[in-house]
Amino acid sequence: MTTPTPYPNVQVLQNGINQPRKEWILEIELNGKVKFEHLMNAIYGQLGICHRVLSVNVEYINGRSFGSVQLYINVSSDDFEQLEYYLYKNKLLSTTIEYVCRKYL
Repeated sequence: MTTPTPYPNVQVLQNGINQPRKEWILEIELNGKVKFEHLMNAIYGQLGICHRVLSVNVEYINGRSFGSVQLYINVSSDDFEQLEYYLYKNKLLSTTIEYVCRKYL
């Protein structure tokens, strides 16, 4: 028997071995609709996306989270679409910038 998830419409996709991955810097604006802790749990626990927190500026007012968080993520296009859908569904504004690191030979 499976336990119901708090996000029944979000599906966890298995990372395909042959799917190309891109590196992104993702900034999410917290507007009080989703708690910071729930957001981090959803990204890693529900969507299965590993991330690095680059910066956090969160204030709690009456138990609600306001501010912004910047994450570094390395994901396939399918995982990125799932993340974008989650953010859209929860009315969270986000900005993404493709991270390109120069490699010198």
